Amino acid sequence: MSLDAIDRRLLGALQRTGRVSNADLAESVGLSPSACHRRVQRLEQEGYIRGYVALLDPRKLAKPTTVFVEITLQGQADEVLEAFERAVARIPDVLECHLMAGQADYLLKVVAAGTEDFARIHRRHLARLPGVGQMQSSFALRTVFESTALPL
Repeated sequence: MSLDAIDRRLLGALQRTGRVSNADLAESVGLSPSACHRRVQRLEQEGYIRGYVALLDPRKLAKPTTVFVEITLQGQADEVLEAFERAVARIPDVLECHLMAGQADYLLKVVAAGTEDFARIHRRHLARLPGVGQMQSSFALRTVFESTALPL
């Protein structure tokens, strides 16, 4: 299915305010509530909308430190990649894991309470990941810009 202008407006509105009521969403895109509901259901069923989440403030939850970790594996065999990906997905402090092209094989986004907490995460989890050959960590000093919205 291709997206038309109304679908794109619906997706944009939901990205801005995921908790909007169906009636308000319908009004904002110029549809009746029932037509809006049907379109949103279709967008969900076809996988354009993967889910709904609440964005939490890491500072309020005592996780103000963001660390980007570049990981290079010892090998590129499918079994090595799969074992690494299964293991890293079980680490609660890892928010994102990306398979990369370039020098590092993976880039992780990790949250921590501070440097001591990151040292704990590193010792207990990251250093024990299977297949790791090299690791480079960079601490974010401040988040300048953050968005979860995809361009439509």
